[in-house]
Amino acid sequence: MVDWDFPRGVASVALLVDFAVERGVPAERVLAGTGLDPATVADPLAQVEAQQELAVVRNLIAGCAGDPAELGERVGRRYHATAYGIWGFAVTSSPTVGDAIRLALRYVELTYVFCVPELRVDGDLVYLDWHADAVPADVRPFLLARDVAASRTLMSELLGIRPGREPGRERMRLPRRLLDRRMPQANEHTAALCERQCRELLSRRRERTGVARRVRDRLLAADGLRVGMDVVAADLAMNVRTLRRRLADEGTGYRALVDEVRLTLAEELLATRALSVEQVARRLGYGDASSFVRAFTRWTGVPPGRFRPA
Repeated sequence: MVDWDFPRGVASVALLVDFAVERGVPAERVLAGTGLDPATVADPLAQVEAQQELAVVRNLIAGCAGDPAELGERVGRRYHATAYGIWGFAVTSSPTVGDAIRLALRYVELTYVFCVPELRVDGDLVYLDWHADAVPADVRPFLLARDVAASRTLMSELLGIRPGREPGRERMRLPRRLLDRRMPQANEHTAALCERQCRELLSRRRERTGVARRVRDRLLAADGLRVGMDVVAADLAMNVRTLRRRLADEGTGYRALVDEVRLTLAEELLATRALSVEQVARRLGYGDASSFVRAFTRWTGVPPGRFRPA
């Protein structure tokens, strides 16, 4: 999935609230209008919707003096590996840096990002690019700075390096040889256990009910990925505006469900090894294989030609 509109743990909201409180903004003000209260924020097992975290960010920006991008970078430095729960342990225990990055991207929905990163190898360099176009404009500078700073913090703490950043571009670059470096706390048994827990947790979060379940079932039909949202809405006896609102009420969106279904089907089709990448792309409704390759790489951290089912 490449859309930021996914449920997330409450730890990120807790970090945002603490940051604001330290700057004299009461927690009640930061949480105003979000549907969250201090008790929920203090519950380590609580989940929040992406829109709720966006509301917290807006309140923080309004209450804290300073440039939003600078505030976002300061907050991002607080996102240590331990803030991410099982995802953080899975990344930390991965065998190599490359394995860690690919796992991180494969289970990115277990993080708090809004600007979703993409891995790209170019010669002797590796780039991580953050995609922010879909993030609401009023919070984009803050969240882009936060998400990039959080990633740099992780790499600094886990690897002892400060990745280079190209001036004027939200891109991180690393030498390609770094991908083969063994992680300092690598442990194959722990990594396998943690990844299994990540996979199970993500599967539970993706379970759908209500209208989202009906849309997902429609998308899984033979022609589901070849019809538009208007057709799906009509099949469910509602107009597009109503469908969009109902999905938002359930904490998701139409594009997020399409990507979710495409990823599920792609993994199933690739696992059979009976179809080429081009054939899989066509079955998923892509006009060309390159678009599918880019999307699949964003979803999983590896291109479809290198995908191996867990």
